[in-house]
Amino acid sequence: MLLETIGVVRDLPRLHEIASVLVRYGMGDMMRRLGVVTLLERAGKILHWRESTENEHLEPAERLRRALEELGPTFVKLGQIMATRVDMFPPHWIAEFEKLQHQVAPVDFAEIRAELEAVYGDSLTSLFREVDAQPLAAASIAQVHPAVLHDGTEVILKVRRPGVRGKVEADLRILEHIARLVELEIPESRRYQPVRIVEQFRKSLRREMDLAMEARNIERFASNFQGDEKIKIPQVYWQWTNEMVNVQERIHGIPGTHFREAPLQGMELSRLAANGADAVLKMILLDGFFHADPHPGNIYFMPDHRIALVDFGMVGYLSEQRRNQLVDLLAALAKRDSEGMLNVLLEWTSDDADIDEHKLATDVSELVLNYEHVELKDVNIANVFAEVTAIMRDNSLVLPSDMSLLFKALITLEGLGVQLDPNFHMVDHLTPFVRKVIFARYQPEVLLRRGKHGAVELLHVLTGLPRDLLRLMREARRGRLRIDLDLRRLEQFGYQLDATANRITMGILTASLVIGSAIVMTVQAGPKIMGMSFFGIAGFLLAFINSVWIVFSIWRSGKH
Repeated sequence: MLLETIGVVRDLPRLHEIASVLVRYGMGDMMRRLGVVTLLERAGKILHWRESTENEHLEPAERLRRALEELGPTFVKLGQIMATRVDMFPPHWIAEFEKLQHQVAPVDFAEIRAELEAVYGDSLTSLFREVDAQPLAAASIAQVHPAVLHDGTEVILKVRRPGVRGKVEADLRILEHIARLVELEIPESRRYQPVRIVEQFRKSLRREMDLAMEARNIERFASNFQGDEKIKIPQVYWQWTNEMVNVQERIHGIPGTHFREAPLQGMELSRLAANGADAVLKMILLDGFFHADPHPGNIYFMPDHRIALVDFGMVGYLSEQRRNQLVDLLAALAKRDSEGMLNVLLEWTSDDADIDEHKLATDVSELVLNYEHVELKDVNIANVFAEVTAIMRDNSLVLPSDMSLLFKALITLEGLGVQLDPNFHMVDHLTPFVRKVIFARYQPEVLLRRGKHGAVELLHVLTGLPRDLLRLMREARRGRLRIDLDLRRLEQFGYQLDATANRITMGILTASLVIGSAIVMTVQAGPKIMGMSFFGIAGFLLAFINSVWIVFSIWRSGKH
């Protein structure tokens, strides 16, 4: 029962609010199927089902996006994460999720002031010369206010919205239980692993609510770009930074959303596009630590064609293995190697996924064939990734979460580059980095490190072999040796054998009924119908029904 699953009465008001919004946007059937309606009715909370028709004219994707907006910070963030899952949702759904605004109604400055003074234990005037009551930005988790330190340094105060943690934690508890119910009640959803997605979302959201974590991200990026004159990363002021508040240098420049103003200040848009692309590709392919949301609102253009990045709440991590897999995918496309692309996609797939490898191989071959006569410089990376993710959707493959962020970042980057410079080609910037990664693989020190790692693993296996054999023999002597075989064809054969045995048994019973009924028909005693034995007629009728069942069973098995 859902009440036992949730087990927390304090979340019922919020659950009622969530269910009411989803019902109003035409998702009442899902609420019924998950048992939420029954739970709320038992708790005395009635849903207004009449309102569910008012949004019927909207497309399903738009209805869901509006519902997420109305449900608040947690669900807005969930929608923004869903916008990165290009492997799960078709393009028109992604486009709708991308409309979820980072900007929301700001919190009154009196509440922000009270929050800041509670955090610092002192008045704002003693800490800062000036704090602007008008926010620069107001997002679902935090809002940003300009300020000036006593030494005249301009900074921004990124302050977590008061009370947001409690609401987010309640939403996360409800989401976790709903995800479990979805997996249980809707079998077709299991390939998307909703429970795992919510777990990853919970970790991501908790990191984003910790503003000190964002400050550490900023410092890591600053370290990675130390000495690079093309990229500007804001400075963090740690003496005022903590989990609730992030104080960092204020960036002055032309926002990426107003890029047309850049030429008026002597900046070449093509150089800005090139510098931005090189910076993001360095993050992804060389550093393995990248800004996961490089949209125009998070970019500033500065003199000398410098690019400043802001808002480091959403970042991506890529292991060396993942970076190599991405390079292998791009290299396979460049060489028109469908087998190489197929191997990478299979490496991204979980071991328990049910895959039709023949269909997947055919789809990959068709993709490579489409680019057979296309010059490498004319390849649109966004289109390639869109086609790869379409293949994954069609074959029920789920992209690893780190790669979904990466794909989204690269697609966003190429879109921004083309917006700045119509002649921008991502491949021109991607190729040198791919060569660097491939070249780095075969450096003597890298080969030596891999050799040492492989030798250590082999040594562990060899030294552990006697112990494992001893344990195996001990279990065998005790009669507790068990071998698990996952033989699906054998299991299917067992089902067929069982069905065949059932049919044979029914056939024998039917034949016995026919013979027995014929004998009973010759007996004069007993009840009669139209001069014939009642039991004989009943036996023939039952034999006829059995015969029909056997014929239908054989016909149906032939249809499969």
